Amino acid sequence: MKEQFDFLQFCVRQDRCAMKVGTDGVLLGAWAQLPPMGRLLDIGTGTGLIALMAAQRTGCRITGVELDAEAAAQAAENAAASPWNDRVEIVQADIATYETDIPFDAALSNPPYYDSSLLPPDAARAMARHTGRLTFDLLARSARRLLRPEGKLHVVLPAEAEEAFLGAAAAADFYPTLRTAVRTRPEKPPRRILLTLDASNSRTEQQELLLHGAEGNERTAEYEQLTRDFYIS
Repeated sequence: MKEQFDFLQFCVRQDRCAMKVGTDGVLLGAWAQLPPMGRLLDIGTGTGLIALMAAQRTGCRITGVELDAEAAAQAAENAAASPWNDRVEIVQADIATYETDIPFDAALSNPPYYDSSLLPPDAARAMARHTGRLTFDLLARSARRLLRPEGKLHVVLPAEAEEAFLGAAAAADFYPTLRTAVRTRPEKPPRRILLTLDASNSRTEQQELLLHGAEGNERTAEYEQLTRDFYIS
């Protein structure tokens, strides 16, 4: 795994972060419908990737909250080296106790999701990838506490975790308004789910996104269109 991932307008160093740059984070950062101005919260920011993508796409002020001290330090360095260093703040904190005087307009998260019985040996990676620390319930409750009443929560999940997440979200008064099922290839079932949730409990708009064609090599036109402002090639 390379130590630095280069995008068109910024780069992400990741040698001190348990979780590296991946397709999930890029999809969420490019897909989420964000306000042009306001305050955004990236819960579990990791390398700071999603926070930086949001800064490129909007004029918002963005706060990334990260529990792991090493990851938070590197995310802060990535933000400082970016063109939006005056609008991206990285805070090393537990989202369960993090407080703000001004509520956020929207929150984004690429949350951990694997079962604790499958924890890998590396403790930092385990914390980042597994629900033992940032549970779906904690994520939803924290977002509800830190967002404006009308604020939106944007997440990316594996398809098999969707039902569990929606249960936790509903308990915090979050309901899906937009759902995009992501397929890696046409013949495959959806592998990831992108969700936008708020308190409106309105009808859910359903979409699909196909990443690759039948050969599995080239990106589809819709995937290229979504990520064209970020990927170098």
